[in-house]
Amino acid sequence: MNLNISGHHIDMTEALHNYVASKMERVERHFDDVIDAEVVLEVEKVRHKAEVTMQVRGATLHAECTQDDMYAAIDGMVDKLDRQTVKHKEKEKDHHNRQARHVNMDMDAG
Repeated sequence: MNLNISGHHIDMTEALHNYVASKMERVERHFDDVIDAEVVLEVEKVRHKAEVTMQVRGATLHAECTQDDMYAAIDGMVDKLDRQTVKHKEKEKDHHNRQARHVNMDMDAG
């Protein structure tokens, strides 16, 4: 996975970079085909925002979270993205099962 982490109005420390990378590994375990992930961390006064845009085969997933603490914002963003990846994977899996059922039904009818 090509992981690009950037910050707006925030110093990107090694600890913050490693935290995001370790959390994104949780999402990556759902997909073997993650193409690209762009993480942007932003601070405006007391508002900490983390957002990610991830490209997987067949879809682009986006999640963002705003909290009082940057680490909490990252956790919330990863939770949202994790739910989206699971939903996308199940949708993709169901789509293939529907095609297989149609083929089996056609064979039973003929």
